[in-house]
Amino acid sequence: MNKEIKNFSLKNHIKKNFFKTKLYKKDKIKLDRVIKKIYKDIDIKKNTYHVLSKKFVYNFSKSSLKNFLKYKSVVVIGMGGSSLGAKAIYSFLKKKSKRKFIFFDNLDELKIIETKKKINLNNSLFIIISKSGNTIETLINTNLLKDKISSKNAIIITEQKNNLLSNYAKTKKILQINHNDYIGGRFSVLSEVGIVPAFFMGLKINSFRENILSFSNLKRNSILTESVVKLAHIYSLKKIRSIILLNYAPQLNDFLFWCQQLTAESLGKKNIGILPVVSPAPRDHHSLLQLYLDGPKDKLFYIFSIDVNKSMKTNDKIFSKPFRFVENKKISKIIDSQKKALIEVLKKKKIPFREFRINKTNEKVLGELFSYFILETTLVASVLDINPFNQPAVEEIKNLTKRYLS
Repeated sequence: MNKEIKNFSLKNHIKKNFFKTKLYKKDKIKLDRVIKKIYKDIDIKKNTYHVLSKKFVYNFSKSSLKNFLKYKSVVVIGMGGSSLGAKAIYSFLKKKSKRKFIFFDNLDELKIIETKKKINLNNSLFIIISKSGNTIETLINTNLLKDKISSKNAIIITEQKNNLLSNYAKTKKILQINHNDYIGGRFSVLSEVGIVPAFFMGLKINSFRENILSFSNLKRNSILTESVVKLAHIYSLKKIRSIILLNYAPQLNDFLFWCQQLTAESLGKKNIGILPVVSPAPRDHHSLLQLYLDGPKDKLFYIFSIDVNKSMKTNDKIFSKPFRFVENKKISKIIDSQKKALIEVLKKKKIPFREFRINKTNEKVLGELFSYFILETTLVASVLDINPFNQPAVEEIKNLTKRYLS
């Protein structure tokens, strides 16, 4: 099946034996009802889906951020959904960015030491993000960098509640931008969480919303409906244990790590879930491909690539005749040939896969990709009757960590 979306194409190569055919029609009807309800409520209700509405209003103005434009580099401190979206934007549109971005998205003291040596943090803007305002790793990284943080060079994005980060902002007189309490971290990329960093990258922040939901039209069968029902059945049958996010475009790597969190935290519940694995290619052709092609047939592949016009070429006649077949070839042509070869073998071996081809690299396209995967993931959850917006098992770990540190 080949479905053209506005700025990317999707091909689903998944055989019928993966589906519960008797339930297929019933689930499509159920899904149509869910989609209609989402579209009915998206503009008027302050629910998670409101972030996908073109009527969504940011909790900041560009004028309030202008005093921070003097800084040459930006340090983003946040965990999971508080940083993955901004990091995906930066990687995808790095060539457009006017500033260098550094992300502290783990507890890594060596990175802090190295950053202090290499980067003039006195000429850096700090954007500190945590929905709850109590994320332990974010608070620790902020503490370790506190000698560089002040009211003049910092912005905090958190809920306007009695939490540690909000109280810190008030004490230090740091600008605080409200994190909407109805938008969870992994769904927040198109809110202040991703858009404030994008503003300092020098990107056209309004363009991220121009093509939101352009892939779905309720007057006809949505591209989503067929894909969502098929994916939901794959999850429920439990034949597939891993989704391999096989990536032939390096600038998409961080976007796929964002997808990984979105999928794992939203759908990994009630003994249901498929492990999403980010796999850079063609690098992993030389480490994991043998297992992918000749190991257990328990994997679904998502193959990602970007159509590139400009690309470096190999030089002429450096190596001997056996290597001449790649002479004067564009790098993009070589990578595309490797991808085509893989797809041919996947078809031959009847291994299920989906192919995503991105046609352009700009803010509109990335906004479209974010909104597609958010909606597809939450709709799969609706068919499976699970709540995509919570993470109960993670909360248990957080509570035990606090106990061990007390």
